[in-house]
Amino acid sequence: MGELDKEPVVAVLNRILEFELAGVVRYTHYSFLVFGFGRIPIVSWLREQADESLMHAREVGEWVTTLGAYPSLAIGPLLDSHKHDIGAILRESLEAERAALQLYRDLLTLVTDHSVALEEFARRMIEVEELHLAEVDKMLRKPGDVSAFAPQSP
Repeated sequence: MGELDKEPVVAVLNRILEFELAGVVRYTHYSFLVFGFGRIPIVSWLREQADESLMHAREVGEWVTTLGAYPSLAIGPLLDSHKHDIGAILRESLEAERAALQLYRDLLTLVTDHSVALEEFARRMIEVEELHLAEVDKMLRKPGDVSAFAPQSP
């Protein structure tokens, strides 16, 4: 194992922290804007996503302080097309999940062969984000359509 270069790792962790906190705000906001017959399960799912983003933010913040650094107080970008039909919300969610996945992949690149614990954390979070992407993709498909809504990135 080589020496961990903490500065770039903390920088990526803080970007992830900001992004996860934005997820809390985004998914909570979306949950207020769902109307119609499917409201209850969709609002429930969105609020679960907000809760999960908060849990991820807490984990990431703990990693920042474990490395002896200060966790960011900023919040990442909040995507809002001001179109609030479920399809628009899910397309924005898909975009956000892709960005989060890339941040966790960036973290993995920085910590591989330098910290087993951080490497395993990054791998676990990549798995979670890939599963989120798959779920959102399935939600965006028309009933009976087995083809992916959007091509998966490698």
